[in-house]
Amino acid sequence: MRQPAHGGNLAWAAALAGCPPDAILDFSASISPLGPPNSAIAAIKSQIGNLKHYPDPNYSELRLALSHFHQLPPEWILPGNGSAELLTLIGRELAQLAATTLITPAFGDYYRTLAAYNANVLECPLSLVNGHWSLTNNEGRKTKDKGLLLNNPHNPTGKLFSRDSILPYLEQFALVVVDEAFMDFVPPNEEQSLIPVVQEYPNLVILRSLTKFYSLPGLRLGYAIAHPDCLAKWQLWRDPWPVNTLAAAAAIAALQDTEFQQQTWAWLPPARNQLFQGLAEIPGLQPQASAANFLLVESQESTSQLQQQLLKYHQILIRDCLSFKELGDRFFRVAVRSQSDNQRLLTALNSVLSGEWGVGSGEWRVGE
Repeated sequence: MRQPAHGGNLAWAAALAGCPPDAILDFSASISPLGPPNSAIAAIKSQIGNLKHYPDPNYSELRLALSHFHQLPPEWILPGNGSAELLTLIGRELAQLAATTLITPAFGDYYRTLAAYNANVLECPLSLVNGHWSLTNNEGRKTKDKGLLLNNPHNPTGKLFSRDSILPYLEQFALVVVDEAFMDFVPPNEEQSLIPVVQEYPNLVILRSLTKFYSLPGLRLGYAIAHPDCLAKWQLWRDPWPVNTLAAAAAIAALQDTEFQQQTWAWLPPARNQLFQGLAEIPGLQPQASAANFLLVESQESTSQLQQQLLKYHQILIRDCLSFKELGDRFFRVAVRSQSDNQRLLTALNSVLSGEWGVGSGEWRVGE
């Protein structure tokens, strides 16, 4: 079975570990361990009887719920079959420009959608200085006929860019796409979303996902926020009914679940700190600071071998970074999970890296 390019491929992991998929402890997919919320499950159950009907093609109720949530007119919001579907529409839009500047290391789906429409890609790497990632300054470049694609918080580094650091690019680029798939995890008093200014910039597109924060990746639900003229054009490009009835109902319920939202913001900082401190104490590992629900970790050992050893002997799946060409085999990414799950990962990493089962050794070593 081919090595997966994304996290969360439990079928691949189970085949390598020799166990059922539900026996795998998955740190590779950055999904909250707290959900799905009971409110979303109840909403799904309430809509079973409506599966005999087509969904509302305009998703009026869902768009209204999103408009209330973000304090925006509904026509500025376009729901999609996960943010991946909307990213494909954006790739078509970006390909019409002279080039697209892509902040790297970049999520693999960005390359997919840009390549699908033969877009000209200009890579702009983040710089890692003294353990901190920073965005290269594009000021002065000729960019008025180009697009910019980045995510905030950044995947896979976890870097949170300030709103003020991104705003100048809206004056420089013809189209700026900001993927905020992990912004929900940043508490409201710290978040740096560009949603509050989207109505001021017709060249700004914001992508959001409901699957990570609310633990609903199997339902596939995301949305784009952009000028209504842009969204109306995309609507003509895509298939009808991209969002199913159950996903729409779950989203509406989840958006109104303030208790679940508060619970998540209370859980993440201490859980992330526990995992960060534990990783930092393991010789050979250097975790990077993160504003999201995952940590990028630099390793002195081969992370692809480390991934396989953790699977075979501990049934734990971490995300290697081979698909991020700038990172390669010396970085891995792990989701923040519950305290007990985090501790299980730390114990397994200590076991593997201390030599109980050495990376690449191929044999069990006792008493060494």
